[in-house]
Amino acid sequence: MAAITKVLGTALVAAFALSAAPALADGLGAAGLLSGKNKEDLPPIKLSSGEPISEGPWTLRSGTYYEFEIIGDGSQELALAGAEFFRAIWIDEIVVEGLEIRPLGLDSIEFDEAGEMEIGFVAIKPGRYHMKIPGTEGETQRVEITIE
Repeated sequence: MAAITKVLGTALVAAFALSAAPALADGLGAAGLLSGKNKEDLPPIKLSSGEPISEGPWTLRSGTYYEFEIIGDGSQELALAGAEFFRAIWIDEIVVEGLEIRPLGLDSIEFDEAGEMEIGFVAIKPGRYHMKIPGTEGETQRVEITIE
């Protein structure tokens, strides 16, 4: 019985070591995709009446952790919708005034008054997506997103 326990214990240790090897081999460390080495900041999205919401399109890499701020100036009640994009990413957290929210999913957000939030996520599903102010058609009222 002791010999079987020892063999099983050795097998479990070996299996654990092998499962951790890919993340460590990529240089990401034990935190894997959430490692600081795998994090990039994106330009903020600005929600302001009649103003462009983004500096330009985003090109993201699948498997990379990103953070961006959404800043509402309170000039008008404005929302940002992007259901397809939000379903192509894994949202780690949304931070609003120091409160951390960890949602299972997201369809849109809305600012009724001035404020800021930060969203941290991992890009997952390659494709072309967008986020936009609902009910608008102008190119400056949306941000085009490509996940490679």
